[in-house]
Amino acid sequence: MAKAIPRTDVLVTVMGAPHADDTVTSVLRLLQAMLTRGARVQVWTCGYATLLTQRALGDSKPRNLADWSVDYPTTATLVRELLDAFPETLFWYGCRFCSDDRGATDHLPQVVMRPPARYADNVAAADKTLLVGVI
Repeated sequence: MAKAIPRTDVLVTVMGAPHADDTVTSVLRLLQAMLTRGARVQVWTCGYATLLTQRALGDSKPRNLADWSVDYPTTATLVRELLDAFPETLFWYGCRFCSDDRGATDHLPQVVMRPPARYADNVAAADKTLLVGVI
């Protein structure tokens, strides 16, 4: 039997191609602000957003030729740091269908993959739902 979804203040659903614009940065900043203020938050990634938590991304992005000495973390690193900093108040889920369809099957261990038919359970467990991205 599947583990119950914890009751949260907000569900942030991230859809579409997250690297087409500032979506990822905006979502991560929003999550950090809500969590710092004591909110309980769940995230559901769908579509290409399921790629954000792939362990294959490693810890750092490839070097930036314009600033060779700076180490830029990957999205997987940023998400892992948030999950580690807020283990009791941040819950990260991904659409199993979208993930499998894109070959993205090796996620951070804290990420729970769920079938799309269970998304309604995540919505029901949140006081508010925010959709970010393109359907």
